[in-house]
Amino acid sequence: MRTTSLLLSTLKEDPADAEIASHRLMLRAGLIRRVSAGIYTWLPLGLRVVRRIEAIVREELEASGAREVLMPAVQPAELWEESGRWDQYGSELLRFTDRHDRPFCLGPTHEEVITDLVRREVRSYKQLPLNLYQVQTKFRDEIRPRFGVMRAREFIMKDAYSFHVDEACLERTYREMHACYTRIFQRLGLDFRPVLADSGNIGGATSHEFHVLADAGEDLIAFSDAGDFAANVERAEAVAVPAERAAPAAELRRVATPGAHTIDAVSTLLGVDASRTLKTLLVAGEQGPIALVLRGDHVLNEIKAAKIEGVAEPLTLVDEATVRAATGAGSGSLGPLGLTIPVIVDRSAAQVADFVCGANEDGFHLTGVNWDRDLPLEATQIADLRNVVDGDPSPDGAGVLRLRRGIEVGHIFQLGTKYSEAMKAQVQDEAGTARTLLMGCYGIGITRIAGAAIEQCHDAAGIVWPEAIAPFRVAVVPLNAHRNEKVREAADALYAQLREAGLDPLLDDRDERPGVKFADMELIGIPHRIVVGEKSLDEDAVEYRGRTDSKSVKVPRNAVLDFLRERFHG
Repeated sequence: MRTTSLLLSTLKEDPADAEIASHRLMLRAGLIRRVSAGIYTWLPLGLRVVRRIEAIVREELEASGAREVLMPAVQPAELWEESGRWDQYGSELLRFTDRHDRPFCLGPTHEEVITDLVRREVRSYKQLPLNLYQVQTKFRDEIRPRFGVMRAREFIMKDAYSFHVDEACLERTYREMHACYTRIFQRLGLDFRPVLADSGNIGGATSHEFHVLADAGEDLIAFSDAGDFAANVERAEAVAVPAERAAPAAELRRVATPGAHTIDAVSTLLGVDASRTLKTLLVAGEQGPIALVLRGDHVLNEIKAAKIEGVAEPLTLVDEATVRAATGAGSGSLGPLGLTIPVIVDRSAAQVADFVCGANEDGFHLTGVNWDRDLPLEATQIADLRNVVDGDPSPDGAGVLRLRRGIEVGHIFQLGTKYSEAMKAQVQDEAGTARTLLMGCYGIGITRIAGAAIEQCHDAAGIVWPEAIAPFRVAVVPLNAHRNEKVREAADALYAQLREAGLDPLLDDRDERPGVKFADMELIGIPHRIVVGEKSLDEDAVEYRGRTDSKSVKVPRNAVLDFLRERFHG
């Protein structure tokens, strides 16, 4: 392709509203243009990247035995009412009515539609397992779309759904899809990691996320430095460091802490490390408020806490009036001593001795507090309430946990019968008995991968595409071709040769200065560049430079094809 027919729309300056590298570079490189908040037009250059990602995804899914369908973006409300999600899904579901006042939604996901299809078309266990996928536009009405395509309202997704007559069959397909996803991300050329994850509102007991590792990632993932364990922080078990709690060494004292309502403020005022303080949070319970107690330097894991018996879901902090009614003090002065409501103590908090906590009296804290001596621990529930931190023991016993930022680009679930039972999707088994289908669900964010790849692969000059998803593999850049017929003819000949060889070249035939052309080719991230200039042609050569190379090298014109093939990665 020639740049003069590409609609190459690069920008010299960083857009003011771009917060992260991928958003900034996708706008500057002319991959996308904003239409509305979280809604983008994909320009030719960006769409080529999307189509390359889609092609790899389709190839691996077809090889795994999945078969492609295409379901509607507009879905009738009755299917969502049947599954119970019409009211449960929340404000991200864009609802509307047609001219006959019938309610519909724009599909954020397709569990209901695919379950309806299968219950109509599949009758016998002999038709199973069945794995159907689509590549389609989704819409989720994000309350705060941001970061370009990373948190968009409209996006392209691959979603697959498998159907099974028993757990063993579901487990086999789940393992195959895990392996399929691994192959996909390896072929895409990305540094990624699959991790254990929470299933969220999709449902099911078992799930794994696939994360592209990047500093801009919104998710924090934890993995063992000596074993295979890896999980999203919200799912990673926080194993308390095995140690005996120290014997009490300080007297219990009530001290004034005026104006100190946070852990940082209390720690500074009293000269103690935050790890020697405990914080108490009151959340809604099924029978009234419940106190959750953690070390001051730890963060509450809302997913874990919400799954504790008796805690109301979704996890909700109670209001200030309820806090005062239950404790006699405001939120900044709470502690576990003397509470008459249920108390759940985090494992690590249960190991601290001589700690500081709120006195349940405004403006006062207690120092030198100890479990058992000052308040009983035996009758108190101890649970895993916190996010893991770097250096925690790995739950599998191998090494310690390390934390990295990740961008979720894939998620696989074992759904079980959540949708098939609600929607009465059944088949007859070998004995002629009606069996409710088991389901799996497997998603990949196609357009999100494009953004995640840039977050992981960029430098000061622009995008550094992995070769497998680059919009073009080779840029042919003639210098001053509009004034030099010899250069123009040589560049055209090389371009034709590369096209015929299937090497997918881009010919920069614009009437621009060399510096502009070089800057644009680096910005849009073409992996390989061939410069055709008068001086090198006098030596019957061209100049080659890889996107991350520091120097150019001369290559004989008759050896360019073999030279490039040696450097291609796939």
